[in-house]
Amino acid sequence: MGTGLARFIASVPVIDVHEHHMPQPIPGRQLGLLQLLQESYAGWTQGRPYPLPDEPPVTLGTTSDGPGTWNDIAPFVQGSGTNAAVRSLVRALCELYEVAAGEITATNHEKLDREIRSRNEDPSWSAEVMGRAGIQTAISDPYLDPLLDARQALGERYRSVLRINAFAYGWHPEARDHNGNNGQALMGRLGLAPASFEEYLEALPLVLDRLPSLNKLGLKNALAYDRSVDFDTLDQAAARQAWGRPSPGEHEKKAFGDCVVDRLCRLAGERGIPFQMHLGSALIRGSRPLNSAGLIERHPRTRFLLMHLAYPWSGELLGMAFVYRNIWIDLTWSWLLSPTRFRQAFREAVEVLPDESRMMLGGDSWHAEEAYGAIRGARALIAASLEAMVREGSFRRRDAERLALKILHDNAQRFFGLREVGNA
Repeated sequence: MGTGLARFIASVPVIDVHEHHMPQPIPGRQLGLLQLLQESYAGWTQGRPYPLPDEPPVTLGTTSDGPGTWNDIAPFVQGSGTNAAVRSLVRALCELYEVAAGEITATNHEKLDREIRSRNEDPSWSAEVMGRAGIQTAISDPYLDPLLDARQALGERYRSVLRINAFAYGWHPEARDHNGNNGQALMGRLGLAPASFEEYLEALPLVLDRLPSLNKLGLKNALAYDRSVDFDTLDQAAARQAWGRPSPGEHEKKAFGDCVVDRLCRLAGERGIPFQMHLGSALIRGSRPLNSAGLIERHPRTRFLLMHLAYPWSGELLGMAFVYRNIWIDLTWSWLLSPTRFRQAFREAVEVLPDESRMMLGGDSWHAEEAYGAIRGARALIAASLEAMVREGSFRRRDAERLALKILHDNAQRFFGLREVGNA
């Protein structure tokens, strides 16, 4: 980053509002080059990691600890080598592990794999990578264990959110969200044992009471991977009929989730708890932003952080954020999907959003190396976009610096109630 504005943006410490860092995405697995490629958005180029309706569960890649052959690596770096997420990760690995060629090849992949394994045997390596990325605080969504205390498990840099999908799948102990979690099981771990639908709803405030002790700063709705994000038709009678049945009808299942999500949104508004929500690419027929408009409109006191620029519907999302003033925007993942679309949508967001408090970002990764690449890419894209707007006379450089500081740090600090820079 050569310009003054770019250097300023490179120096700002980041409060990263969205990661999926966990003690081990696959417990006991050793981490090498092949595993980093598989456990990243590069892996999504080889197969979608979640099933569409009527599809069987998706099994991707290998659980092998081995380094893999060039035949295993080549589909990522050659077959999908022009994909934006692959390019981001490859650049990050080449920088972090000092790959002189600047690319992963048949002649250097084995050496790179050995270096990745060696560095990751050191428990301090991930923290070093996060520090080199300039990430001061990272808020993780550890969806394999929604009750995980990320600060305790991963270190002082981390906080987390509570993914609520499992609670929307709590009508029977055998019900599972797409990550295999169940609401009644999670409640059981917290000492709660609701015996009816009404008791289940009444237990939800008791779940939220536990958030501070688990170092959780908010809630996360990722139901776009399980069902539509339309929560408009609240049918408590149908939801009650789902209770206790292993296989209720589709209407009863949706009604149950609708009622649970609505109650959690209301509780979040009453308690000042931030509410993240995945929108955009997922179960794509039901994940466009306007599907969630009714939920947002019903809960004007709830602060919604709507994620990923709702790719590919960024314009729709920004229109909603102009109308509903309880919406904030998470830029995460959007630039890994398409830097080109991000440039356009980011400029639109700067122009449309009602004030400068509304944007935040994160790495949205499973490992520190991918977070390093994502944050590096975000800084560069934001710097280039703001530089262009300054050159065009949209505003002054000091305005661009003020906005960049807010996007990378200050907005998240205020939104999530982090105390101060030194104790974030």
